[in-house]
Amino acid sequence: MEEIEVKDLSAAEPNVLAEEIVRILDHHKAGSIRLLKVTDKTVITDYFVICQGNSSTQVKGLADEAEYRLGLDKVDPLRREGVDASGWILLDYGSVIVHVFQSEQRRFYNLEKLWGDAEEIDISGLLTEE
Repeated sequence: MEEIEVKDLSAAEPNVLAEEIVRILDHHKAGSIRLLKVTDKTVITDYFVICQGNSSTQVKGLADEAEYRLGLDKVDPLRREGVDASGWILLDYGSVIVHVFQSEQRRFYNLEKLWGDAEEIDISGLLTEE
């Protein structure tokens, strides 16, 4: 069984929380992960983490795992949306909003284009090589 490193992220800076979410999603095989810094574009959050799963089951699994792992790190979402539909699940952590899509919904909503003027953060150093 995999050893899970538990850390206290309850007072983490938004960028640290966003990077930890990227690591969790990558570790669980999320596809096409993007990290957008939207601090100067909106008052609702500082970062968007956007990724996708190949099925509604994987989308739910990715969201569940992120929520579980962050809960161990003393960070709980303010709210969770889209659980029933499973084509797009949103986890709101205040300073970071996580969007987990199925590919069809991701193309339809196209958040990357909608927030095209946001700064994209290079996450290549956070991702595992495969």
